[in-house]
Amino acid sequence: MNHLDVPGVLLLHHHELVARASTVMEHVEAFRRYSQFAVWNVNTALGFPQGLRGCRFHTIVLHYSLFGMVPYQLDERFLDYLDRSEASYKIAFFQDEHHYCRQRFGFLDRHNVDCVYTLIEPEYFQQVYQQHTRVPKLIYTIPGYVSDDLVALGRRFTKPDGDRRIDIGYRGRKLSPYMGQGSQEKYDIAVRFHRHAERSGLKLDIETDESRRIYGDQWYQFLANCRAVLGVEAGVSIFDVDDIVRTEYERVMAEYPDASFEELSGDLLHQWEGNIPYRTISPRHFEAAAFRTCQILFEGAYSGIMQPMEHYIPLKKDFSNVEDVLTMFSDGALRRELTENAYRDLIASGNYKYRRFVEGFDRDLQQQGLQPKIAPDTIAAVDRLLRRDSLPRQLRALLRATLYYPFPGRRIVQPKIKQVLIRYEGIKAGRLHKPTS
Repeated sequence: MNHLDVPGVLLLHHHELVARASTVMEHVEAFRRYSQFAVWNVNTALGFPQGLRGCRFHTIVLHYSLFGMVPYQLDERFLDYLDRSEASYKIAFFQDEHHYCRQRFGFLDRHNVDCVYTLIEPEYFQQVYQQHTRVPKLIYTIPGYVSDDLVALGRRFTKPDGDRRIDIGYRGRKLSPYMGQGSQEKYDIAVRFHRHAERSGLKLDIETDESRRIYGDQWYQFLANCRAVLGVEAGVSIFDVDDIVRTEYERVMAEYPDASFEELSGDLLHQWEGNIPYRTISPRHFEAAAFRTCQILFEGAYSGIMQPMEHYIPLKKDFSNVEDVLTMFSDGALRRELTENAYRDLIASGNYKYRRFVEGFDRDLQQQGLQPKIAPDTIAAVDRLLRRDSLPRQLRALLRATLYYPFPGRRIVQPKIKQVLIRYEGIKAGRLHKPTS
């Protein structure tokens, strides 16, 4: 079979059609929007495009959304295509690298990935990827950057301080204890701060229950209505590089299901606590800066981007300075200074915009000898090939989604939907994986 040689980028990602728009898709779309290279985004949630077999891309990017659950969101057809693309420069983006490491290491070597963009800081590259894989190039990155859309939303929704109805807001969740003390901070800061501040007379809107999470424009409106938000560094404090912490935790919990985090930490987890630092700034910090919302954050490094008392009010993790924090928050002039500094350095400077990030991505490709020049007829030919079966793939994806998302009469039609999928996709009903949101 003759293949079309494509001096461009194939970006494989995973996004369910019924899922909410998110920072994940901002990251995906940034490459196509800002790269000098021609970029084609292929959503693996829609299935394998038959026309893809006729293309050989010079670069293949595996987006972190493919690796958010086990098994990965790449079926045998995509994996076969990846292996047949022997001459392609293969790049994998990872987040949540702290667990299922052995599977990740095996994937990288099995499919000859050339470069990994990682949240691990460079001084720990050797302990993780260089010691356990053959990947020749590692590049440090952060989870997300500043999109033009975020800047526009900030201008649209930001309110004067006096018009904001919530003094301090927050939405967080509790993570599994096997990820260490750092994984508990998103929950701890909410519970303990609320306890200290509930009699302060401040209007608080602090929640950790999954049902109280906020998405889309409602989240941005919430940010714009808060004078301040709580926050912590993203990431965890136990990096399970040998894939033993999680299995040991599950074994102990099966025997002692009521064990508290303190008991687990003292008897089991303490030996791995802080073994490989895995903390970073998160998109939420950029969002708060864009909306000129003051940030009250646990002390941390924040990737060297945010500094205490310059960009945020620092809260000690033992809450020993919580009264000072409440006093500083009540100083409107200080809040304005911190929010203006954060907006200036994180947003207005442009240093953390997606455009700047993709410029660095392009430089890496050019350092590998790849060039962005591509003939218009090649672009048109690839477009035709990838569009060839796009409608039936979207329809099948919608059918798959109906197996898991509620609607009236679902129980009646679900067996018929499974039969259709089995017939037209040639797969067993038991292998249908639940979509991620």
